[in-house]
Amino acid sequence: MTTTGRRALLVAGASAAAAALTGCTPDDAGPPRPSAAERAAAREAERVARAEAALRRRAVTASRTLLERYDATLAAHPALHARVAPLRASVAAHVRALGEDPRPTATPDGAPAAPVTTAPPTGPAVPADPKAALRELAGAARTASAAHTAELLAAPPEYARLLASVAASGAAHAYLLTEGARA
Repeated sequence: MTTTGRRALLVAGASAAAAALTGCTPDDAGPPRPSAAERAAAREAERVARAEAALRRRAVTASRTLLERYDATLAAHPALHARVAPLRASVAAHVRALGEDPRPTATPDGAPAAPVTTAPPTGPAVPADPKAALRELAGAARTASAAHTAELLAAPPEYARLLASVAASGAAHAYLLTEGARA
């Protein structure tokens, strides 16, 4: 069960307990209205879900930006393919793992969100020198790793473990792209 599922179960249990504690109302009182505790629990559950969704979007964005950097570097320096392609494949797997739900989210009124349209990316500039390109790629890997590390405390436990793993992988990529070549 995911953290979001546990939170929903907790909110449902709290709501049921609050309803049981409020007692019965006469039938002529109209439709039952949620108690203040139920409304507060629902607002908190919505706040947590939005914060988690924003965290996931930031994590995916950091990894997608790194993936674009790998693609641009490979396009500019095909001779680096043997060294960079396995690392790029790892980053692509991270993007897929971090973006668990590729479906568009719903708006607050329940309608599906409109797809975001952007101009086609032109890709990051890549230095003409292959060694400089590798250094910049290593810097991008460090930046993505730092972004994932910064999100750890706000992430639910399962996602925090994934972020920690992706951050460690990014640090290893930075090493392999720079220092690892000297070994």
